[in-house]
Amino acid sequence: MPVSSETEIGEKATSRPADGPALPINELFESLQGEGTLAGVPSIFIRTSGCNLRCWFCDSYHTSWEPTHAWMRLDEIVDAVTEFNASHVVLTGGEPLIHADAFTLIERLSAKGHHVTVETNGTIVPPPETPIDLASISPKLASSTPTPDRPPAGSDDDNADAAAAAVWQERHENARIDMAALAELIERFPFQLKFVLTGRDDLPEVESLIEQLRAESAATIADTDILLMPEGQTRDQLETTRREVAAIAVESGYRYTPRLHVDLWNDAPET
Repeated sequence: MPVSSETEIGEKATSRPADGPALPINELFESLQGEGTLAGVPSIFIRTSGCNLRCWFCDSYHTSWEPTHAWMRLDEIVDAVTEFNASHVVLTGGEPLIHADAFTLIERLSAKGHHVTVETNGTIVPPPETPIDLASISPKLASSTPTPDRPPAGSDDDNADAAAAAVWQERHENARIDMAALAELIERFPFQLKFVLTGRDDLPEVESLIEQLRAESAATIADTDILLMPEGQTRDQLETTRREVAAIAVESGYRYTPRLHVDLWNDAPET
């Protein structure tokens, strides 16, 4: 089972420390990387709170529209990381790159010899000198956009969910793809492009985005850099999407990526 840190995550956000750089940390734990080209690698996960998008199927809504977190100074975060065994660190969210101090944390972790993967939605570009070993970029497809009939998961209040979805529908749709940011990210950093598929109808948009990126970016995008991941927050949900997405990967020549943490621990926190 994953090993949790001693960080206390309360129901409400705590105050930001006044002395020095800090981040709102939702979870800090050790587990296995569940997705992408490094699936199965023992990893330390640093999950920040806050996101600039609102995917209706988000599997970490507690970091986004219902954020719970404890502010931690970067010194505390780095100290906590050293208590674990893994050398691979995953900075994730939410969207970790909305926080300026995330770039400083990446630099400090890299200086200590950690391999740093950053999981991002591809709308924010770090400075070119940021020592990111792998940018795991997950552009959000049209099927991710919330609607009143398909609100973000997580709340027990259906009316509140529908109202929030109505507010976020246009905002999310307008912000979910930034082609200039995507092109810059893949030119600056080693990358993988990870698309969450709800079904076969998503494939034309994936192919269109890849075609645009190949035209606009100087970086080479191999088919093996493109990963198709089934949508599903639980084993039962994955059961309805994984085989279809695997078949799409075979037909398209793109890679299939599992959600190993869901297979192993279902939707348990800190996995």
